[in-house]
Amino acid sequence: MCARYTLTARPDLVAELFGIDMPFDLTPRYNVAPTQNVLAARLDPEGKREFVKLRWGLIPSWAHDTKIGYKLINARSETVAEKPSFRSAVKNKRRCLIVADGFFEWKAVGKKKQPYLFRQPDGKPFAFAGLWEHWIDPNDGAIESCTVLTTESNPRVAELHDRMPVIFTTKSEFEKWLTAADVTSMLKPLPEDALTFGPVNDVVNNARNDVPECLQPV
Repeated sequence: MCARYTLTARPDLVAELFGIDMPFDLTPRYNVAPTQNVLAARLDPEGKREFVKLRWGLIPSWAHDTKIGYKLINARSETVAEKPSFRSAVKNKRRCLIVADGFFEWKAVGKKKQPYLFRQPDGKPFAFAGLWEHWIDPNDGAIESCTVLTTESNPRVAELHDRMPVIFTTKSEFEKWLTAADVTSMLKPLPEDALTFGPVNDVVNNARNDVPECLQPV
């Protein structure tokens, strides 16, 4: 599962890695939470890459309101093509790359939930495999939303949770995810040594705390 993550990398590094000019002011995010707008890369109607802001928590086109998005922040990659909520996005190849440079998982320590931060050893940004959807609110107009695809955890993440996000780290993976006809082979966990992790300040447990202290090791 992925329910919180970080994006603190410099905008120029993100732009270079994804091969897209950055159209937004990109401020560091230390505790990205569901229902917030997140940075994602996708293909525009002409097949060119673009950065967009998407609401985290997919809202299917047939939804009656936005509340369903709270339940659809993640999608199991093994069954995503079968689920009514995600079938249209899969069929129409509405894939996206959700930009991040770390994610959190929790471990019960007595009555306390201790957060752990997972990152690449070099701290560079990466992408979660995502799907996006377009929904029309009768009152507020169009909302574009997304979900993070998950897979079984590698042994390192499995110490805390049996699921982890599908993560891509290379430019060739980004290109394949956005353009290939069949991406089934990509829906797998990262190798165990691709991530480091450690306990961090439990201030991150409150989604309202989007502050540098969220990354402080303990």
